[in-house]
Amino acid sequence: MSEAREAVKEKKTDKELYDYQQGAISQIFEKFDTEREDYHLLYQLPTGGGKTVIFSEMVRQYLKHHNKKVLIMTHRVELCNQTSKMLNGFGVTNKVVNSKANLDDQAEYSCFVAMVETLNNRLNDGILDISGVGLVIIDEAHYNSFTKLFKFFEKSFILGVTATPLSSNKELPMKDNYDELITGETIENLIENEFLARAETYAYDMGLTSLEVGSNGDYTVKSSEDLYSSPSMLQKLIDAYKKHSLGKKTLIFNNGINTSINVYYAFKDAGYPVMHLDNTATKKQRKQILQWFHETPDAILTSVSILTTGFDEPTIDTIILNRATKSLTLYYQMIGRGSRILNNKSKFTTIDLGNNLYRFGPWGADLDWQTIFKSPNFYADRIKDDEAIESNFKHDLSDEVKEEFSKSEETYFDIKQTYKDAVDAGESSKVVLERSIEQHAKICIENSEDVYDALALAKLLKDDINQRIETYAKCISRSTYNFLKWLKDDYQKKLSSYLRSNFDEKFEEIHGYPPED
Repeated sequence: MSEAREAVKEKKTDKELYDYQQGAISQIFEKFDTEREDYHLLYQLPTGGGKTVIFSEMVRQYLKHHNKKVLIMTHRVELCNQTSKMLNGFGVTNKVVNSKANLDDQAEYSCFVAMVETLNNRLNDGILDISGVGLVIIDEAHYNSFTKLFKFFEKSFILGVTATPLSSNKELPMKDNYDELITGETIENLIENEFLARAETYAYDMGLTSLEVGSNGDYTVKSSEDLYSSPSMLQKLIDAYKKHSLGKKTLIFNNGINTSINVYYAFKDAGYPVMHLDNTATKKQRKQILQWFHETPDAILTSVSILTTGFDEPTIDTIILNRATKSLTLYYQMIGRGSRILNNKSKFTTIDLGNNLYRFGPWGADLDWQTIFKSPNFYADRIKDDEAIESNFKHDLSDEVKEEFSKSEETYFDIKQTYKDAVDAGESSKVVLERSIEQHAKICIENSEDVYDALALAKLLKDDINQRIETYAKCISRSTYNFLKWLKDDYQKKLSSYLRSNFDEKFEEIHGYPPED
């Protein structure tokens, strides 16, 4: 760790801020001093950059210089309590407005921290006096649940803070509720200056066209659970964990409780230390599970999106996205859970089993938040759909099957390019499958001693054959179920027939000597 970083770290314990945090406060207060009293300002800073620290110091300074009150809104109980604790650390006495709060003493406080739903109820009932509130701070401002409360604060300066200034509802863009966006440090800068860890991502090519999109614009839980709870997907998840993160502390995100429970049993049956957590857990259960996760070096925690905000566990080494999402915000929040630095931790692992990397680009890429804020639909419309993503995949044999074809230098065959070449040459599209059969036969013969070995190997190619047929069907724009089934069955028969008819001749061509009788 650099001397400058160490010096700054020492200061931090005395509630002194890093330079970029001080700079953000100066920028925000400048707007507060120069804009109208009901100005709505949005501030963006990546997860782990210290948004709560920044606005806690802002509250301290604001109360010192203004004879008005401050209200901070959060959308989750955990965030409410964390914010209150942070404010206390900055010497700001505050009142938490939750469902059990007694507000008889509210006149004694200048700072309130409230859950959005509780606050809405209290304000509609006229129980909370907000007449003296000059500054309203909204944590995780991209959630739309806050906007219904804006009507109560028509004379207050509103500061929204978020890591991702993109609304959770595309019908309610943030630019309609905020006058301006100020962007903070980029993820890359925070990594370079050792404030965040760098993500090393392993992305798997996933077939997701069975997923359905719901009314909220994201993939439905039902279609996600059908796919991700299948034995093959559970095995793929465990194989990915074993390959990249065996023995490391791992947090898994799923779309659906049933999927997470299936993941739990899959890891448990495989002999790994694992726990499951979802929003049905009691406070006591949640606390016990998170305590176990914190204390167990090789712990695996499978969850359902409830740990995307308000959860800080720097000991996490691996994040597994065992789901697909169309939400840029959720993508950044999930991966951000692994980015906290700790001692010598400078990097963490991300395993993507939802094509999210292909959809959004690398976590920490230089996103133009100003453009996204001003033109959210333009950005959303440019996100690739699953068919476009999958059309770029290079489908090859699985690692397990590939081991049986170890004598072949190349097992991949490009159906799309072969089709394009055939069309350009004025040939029939049928030659594409003929050439594919010849290539499959070649790799079978390369790894066989006799025709029976080759026929046995041909049976292992079923998944690869199905993939090639589906790609070919898209090329010729014919993809009915019956047509695909006929093509696949016909391909298998022709491959077996080709091997029986041509084995001896092709074997001698490949090996330079005839097969043994």
